[in-house]
Amino acid sequence: MKHRIALALILLAVLTRLLPHPHNFTPIGAISLFGAAVFHRPLLALAIPLLSLFLSDLYINNVVYADFYNHFVWFGSEWVYLAFGLVMGLGRWLLHRSITAGRVGVASLLASAVFFLVTNFGVWVGSGMYPHTPTGLLACYVAGLPFFGNTLLGDLLYSAALFGGYSWATRYWRQPQQVPAAQQKID
Repeated sequence: MKHRIALALILLAVLTRLLPHPHNFTPIGAISLFGAAVFHRPLLALAIPLLSLFLSDLYINNVVYADFYNHFVWFGSEWVYLAFGLVMGLGRWLLHRSITAGRVGVASLLASAVFFLVTNFGVWVGSGMYPHTPTGLLACYVAGLPFFGNTLLGDLLYSAALFGGYSWATRYWRQPQQVPAAQQKID
């Protein structure tokens, strides 16, 4: 039952990628933390968040933004996937054995920082927009700062929703449902 609840919450979170939202205000960082924390088998903990990112990227790039490309787009930025892979490792390390609100908050903050550092490093290395010097790297990180706030807010909000929703749902469905006395049959 717990896996079904987790999968349903991940699916709901992925669907929010289709709603209008500010840049970088997405559920993927939170999904990465959540999947790593609640799926005990390492393969599931890795595969489910990455698959949700990949499939939602396929849909978004080929349906929502189809006018921007003149061919089928199946790729994603390797730096984005690397960042979320590291976030999953972070989630596994910090949350797998003990999930508390404080740990989720710290993991969300660290996840945002990891994503920011890795993806902006990838832009610096691969885009040609910045000189390959320490000054160029710093300029790249400074240019990415406006997006960091949305990443941070998205990770915190979606982590609260996923972990809080999971906690509530697993407690709700674990408890036996009581029938009010007025509805009980009397023989």
